[in-house]
Parts: sequence; C-alpha cells; structure tokens
Amino acid sequence: MSVKAVVGAQWGDEGKGRVVDLLAQEADVIVRFQGGSNAGHTVINEHGKFALHLIPSGIFNPGAWNLLGAGTAVNPGELLAEMDHLAEAGVKLDRLIISERAHVVMPYHQVLDGLDEAKRSKGGSAIGTTKKGIGPCYTDKAGRIGLQVGDLLDRDWLAKRVVELVAAKNELITRIYEAEPMDAEQVLETVWAQAQRLRPHIGDTLEVLDTAVAADQHILLEGQLGALRDLDWGTYPYVTSSSPTAGGAAAGAGLPPYLITSVVGVAKAYTTAVGAGPFPTELEDEVGQRLREVGGEYGATTGRPRRCGWFDAVAVRHAARLSGFTELALTKLDVLDDFGEIGICTGYLLDGEPISRVPLTRQLERVTPVYETMPGWQRPTVDCRVFADLPAAAQRYVERLEEICAVPIRQISVGAERAAMVERG
Repeated sequence: MSVKAVVGAQWGDEGKGRVVDLLAQEADVIVRFQGGSNAGHTVINEHGKFALHLIPSGIFNPGAWNLLGAGTAVNPGELLAEMDHLAEAGVKLDRLIISERAHVVMPYHQVLDGLDEAKRSKGGSAIGTTKKGIGPCYTDKAGRIGLQVGDLLDRDWLAKRVVELVAAKNELITRIYEAEPMDAEQVLETVWAQAQRLRPHIGDTLEVLDTAVAADQHILLEGQLGALRDLDWGTYPYVTSSSPTAGGAAAGAGLPPYLITSVVGVAKAYTTAVGAGPFPTELEDEVGQRLREVGGEYGATTGRPRRCGWFDAVAVRHAARLSGFTELALTKLDVLDDFGEIGICTGYLLDGEPISRVPLTRQLERVTPVYETMPGWQRPTVDCRVFADLPAAAQRYVERLEEICAVPIRQISVGAERAAMVERG
C-alpha cells in the first residue's frame, strides 16, 4: 500500500493537476481533500483539455475511485456543470463519490463573498478572492451553522434550515451591504434540484478509503492551491480558508497521518500568484510579461492574469518544512527555454538584514529578494523525456534548485500534455 499526497509548494497554480493526472494512472483511489471551485487544475490528455475545479484530476483513470473528501467545499451547480462537461467528452463518472460530510457552498455564500470583496475594494483592502463563496462557506462551517452535502437529501429538514439561514444572511445583505434580499424558496428549489442529480454520487467516502487501506491499494491525495495560501502558515490574510498542506491532506481526506508514505511538492520552474498580497519575486517589467505570455499564465478559474516572477526558493523551502516533501515535481521548465539568464531567489533582505525564512505578512511586504543568476539554455526541451536529454544548462538549473530546496526533483514537465514529463530516478 502507498498513500501519496500531492500538494502545492508555492502560491497555487503550480501544475498539480497534470502531476496528479499522471500519477493517477497507477492509483486505485484519488481524493481531493480541501478547497472548492476557487482554483482550477488544468489537465490535457487524450480526452482533451480540462480545467477541473472540484472533481479530482484522477477522474480520467476509469478503474479508480475519485472522492471529494469531507474537507472540501462543494458548489453543487458548478460540480454538475463540470460533470456534464466530462460526460460529454466520454469520461466515466460512475466511480465519483462526494462525501456526505463535505460542506455546501450555498447561493448566499457567493452573494456575500462578492459583496464583501466589493466593500473591501472600496476601502483599499481587497484580498483578491475569486468570489466563489469559499470563504463564507468555511466561515459557516467553523461557526457550526453550515450545511453538509448529506443534508441536501432530506427535503423537510433542508427546507427548515434554508428558511432560517436565508433569513440570517438577509440581515447582512440588506443592513450591512444594502443589497437586495434573497428568496428562501428559490434557494431551496435550486439546491434541492441539484441534490437530486447528485444523489447517486453522495456517500460515505471513509468506507471507500477503509476498504482501499485494507486491500493494500494505492491512494493519491490531491490538494488545491499552495502552502503560501495556507490559513495558518501562508501570507495571511491573503490565504484560503483551509489547509493545502500534507497535514491538511490527512484531515480533509479522512486518513490517519501515519499512513501517508510520500509527499510530492509541486513547484513551477518560476513563480506565479493570483490575487493580492506580498509576492517578493514579482517582475513588473517586460520579463514578467514575457513569462506570463509564454507560460499562458491566466487563471483557470477567473481568467485573471497571474503575477509572475523568478523561482522563490525561500517559499519552496517553507512549504517543504511544513509538509515534509519527499520529492518535488518541477513544472513548466520549457517556459524558460528562450531566456538568456534566469534568476533564483535564495534569500531575502528584511530592512537590510538577511533572512532565510518566510516572515509574517507585514514583514514579507518589506523584503527584497536576494538573487543568484544562472545562464539559460536557449534550446527547446519539449521533446526531452530523460534527464540526460535536457540541455546542460537546464540540468544545472534543476540541480541547483534541488540543492537550494534540499528536496530531490523526481519529475520535470516540459509541456502541458501528460506525456511531456522528464522522469528522474
């Protein structure tokens, strides 16, 4: 048996979907363990190109179970749209199970998310939320007033709770945000209709995992976003409302932590971020623009242009310490193919003093990155499949990242397709 957690080593958008898609071909169970539709995992394979926001990236393995764990925040409407898109492409969904304990992103969560972000924007303190309702959903979860997916299957009980919850949310919507109230009956009918379509897929994911563990099967845990967006250890308050670390994987999936046998950190060969908050290596010049255009750095969920910069080894070391990476998967190396020089951030200067850790957000906003520069290779890498095939300068770049981050790099993507991966022993 093996339990492998795949987690983000930067600010999200590292390419976890294409890594999970590849690893899932050998897995028996794939579990999405946290987050909601506020981030997308892009997968390109023989079925086409997909931006998966909720469904695990292992859905393309027809023999594997794909689970949405209790730690996720599920928007029923967006999940159904994603399922329909996959079904139209001929992807089987008969082994997709949604945990009855996962929390539901209700229509009022999305309304409140948008209203709150608009209010913050007027005050100059916007966080950069995707307005998908994930934060308000997790707020209700922590406040013990949320709805779980299994609750959607009992109409009488659901109707009573929706009336109570919509009345409470309308107090906020009308009095605090001075917006139009929501109609409780409309909310009920919307989620009830969605629940009827989802009913065959709602169940006890813990039972599936227990069976897999007893049968010594291979389990893959898929995280969303990255360590720098972690609620406790990220750039707070510019964070998500759950834990995308390996620790969060155990809790959100429903597995004892000791069962996790390996942790794959996923990092781009450079760094990107979406939304507000400190980003030390951001390049607000023609180099940053070039990274964005060559890398196609636009959000899979929002379409927003991503902020781009050189590889931040301080951030990746921070992520490695939190999750105990046993290996790294480095993505989008091919984006750097035409750069003459490539920077690596090896440390920060905080008020002129060197530091080698990620400090509090208010301090991170003041740091200056310390770079070392390496020569580029200026040759295409897209056809490389073994490490020795990479240009010598590309090999040295990978080895230098491996050295600075103190984690072995086992996989290197040189293209978006599943097969475009350099495997290292």
